[in-house]
Amino acid sequence: MIASAGGRGRFITLEGGEGGGKSTQCKLLLPWLRERGIDALATREPGGSPGAEKVRELLVTGTADRWTPLTEVLLHYAARQDHIQRVIEPALAAGRWVICDRFFDSTLAYQGYGHGVPLDFIERLRQQIVGETYRPDLTAILDLPAADGLLRSHARHNTGRRY
Repeated sequence: MIASAGGRGRFITLEGGEGGGKSTQCKLLLPWLRERGIDALATREPGGSPGAEKVRELLVTGTADRWTPLTEVLLHYAARQDHIQRVIEPALAAGRWVICDRFFDSTLAYQGYGHGVPLDFIERLRQQIVGETYRPDLTAILDLPAADGLLRSHARHNTGRRY
């Protein structure tokens, strides 16, 4: 497998609303890169490492109002810190490419713009946890009308089908 120029891997994130195809594109991109000799791994947020997956369970199970928006931000960044240290950094340092389904842009969109957590607070957390070292080399935003994405997401959850 080919390592990145300079030895450090590349970090690509996929962002977008529910049902927008992020997971599908991650699954398609990974073998495409490998066919071209690029050593790559796919991961996700929240989650991606054992500790972050435990935090993910807290975030995605239960009633929608179980956490305040500020608590959600803190949980996302706790999971992100673990994910960076245990998965992303070791892979990048080894020259691997990391393809991540969601990253800090989702926290900014959902908890910041969506739920009103002050954007400057989220940015300060991003600077402390992500800094410039773990800024993605490329972020692809998959955009489709929210109603279409929600229909796709609902169909996936009701049928077990993954888009």
